[in-house]
Amino acid sequence: MSAETIRTLLKKVPLFKELTENELTPIVEMAHPRQFRARMIIFMQGDPLDRVFFIHKGKVKIYKTDLSGKEQIVSILQEGDMFPHAGFFRTGDYPAHAEIIENATLIVIPISDFEKLLLQRPDVCIKLFKVMGEKIVDLQNRLEEQILHNTYEQILMLLLRLSKAYGKKHKDGRIELTTHFTNREIANMIGTSRETVSRTLTQLRRKEIVEVNAKGRFLIAANAVKEELFYHL
Repeated sequence: MSAETIRTLLKKVPLFKELTENELTPIVEMAHPRQFRARMIIFMQGDPLDRVFFIHKGKVKIYKTDLSGKEQIVSILQEGDMFPHAGFFRTGDYPAHAEIIENATLIVIPISDFEKLLLQRPDVCIKLFKVMGEKIVDLQNRLEEQILHNTYEQILMLLLRLSKAYGKKHKDGRIELTTHFTNREIANMIGTSRETVSRTLTQLRRKEIVEVNAKGRFLIAANAVKEELFYHL
């Protein structure tokens, strides 16, 4: 992979959106690509945190497990995303597991090299912290969803988030999720049971708010989801 391909990818990453070409150049120089096959584990929760990853192609699942082994999906990441989100600004261990969903090409940046750059370029450091502040606000909003809303409302909000992140709009206005999600994965995203998600999706199908197409992907009437959510709030 050429340096220009890596530069093009990193320019799309929100963390680097405020950087100039010159500021981005040393980051491109320390980055290198790696290939991963589906179902490969990139790192485990508790492994030493020493690298940050950027997705060039493919999809990655970030999840945690409790003492009983129950899985809690943190996010499903795709092209242009980075993980772990706070990797450059924390020490210790990886806070979750990372598993390849689809064959992937990742760009890897060693944290030690990146830290040296930040010490040399405080102007770059300030720009990156501003962007991280925006990410913190998003995480706060997701936490509020879990605290202030019941499971039915959380599923509706999750469908809207997935539509925004992975959706392709059809002519009829419905949004098709380009990534396949099982009921179990949806349940793990909000900390509920697969049975609860199944019952809720059955309700939404009856109301013609959600449909599953022949490919097994969700078709979501986003405006209808918003109306349903407004009715329940």
